[in-house]
Amino acid sequence: KTLDTAFIGTKNILDLAHRKNARVLYTSTSEIYGDPLEHPQHESYWGNVNPIGPRSCYDEGKRSAEALCYAYHRQHDVDIRIVRLFNVYGPRMATNDGRVMPNFIQQALNNQSITIYGTGDQTRSFCYVDDMVSGLISMMNSDNTNGPINLGNPAEITMRSLAQTIIRLTNSESELSYLPLPEDDPHRRKPDITLAQKKLNWDPIIDLETGLQKTIDYFNKI
Repeated sequence: KTLDTAFIGTKNILDLAHRKNARVLYTSTSEIYGDPLEHPQHESYWGNVNPIGPRSCYDEGKRSAEALCYAYHRQHDVDIRIVRLFNVYGPRMATNDGRVMPNFIQQALNNQSITIYGTGDQTRSFCYVDDMVSGLISMMNSDNTNGPINLGNPAEITMRSLAQTIIRLTNSESELSYLPLPEDDPHRRKPDITLAQKKLNWDPIIDLETGLQKTIDYFNKI
């Protein structure tokens, strides 16, 4: 289903855009870099990926969709824009989303043990939804690049530090619980946003604690 959606769904959109002469904004992902050996990750980096691992359906689906977008651009002159999103978070995330932010926040609010995989030293860079929307609009309206362009907040944090920050902001009694690290889980993730700064005049402005507090306030109300 994941691969079908990534490829066939994208093809359907590109076919429609070709017929209607429409611009397409494709939201790709930092996952295409896999478990990167380059840090931070620049758009020119091809990645360090396991094409047949347990995470490969999503990673390879996005990579193939990017390739499809560029094929339509070259062969049919479809007007494309490609962005690679890095760990977006904020209010209105689904409670059963499965991603780290809703998991950590709900566990903290319920004073449950916060589940950390591996040592907790692996890092991510989280971008608040308002900043991401601003970047997406800038990219869609841009006439000087079709991408790919990284969109994310370069502020890097370990999973352990993220959990501890959420515990502090929620005044939680939660403790940390450690489980084995899943196969192919990336150890470090941080965007190089130089291209977004130059081409889109875009920078994230909401720091992690401010964004976390807004997100915690939302989860507190539901």
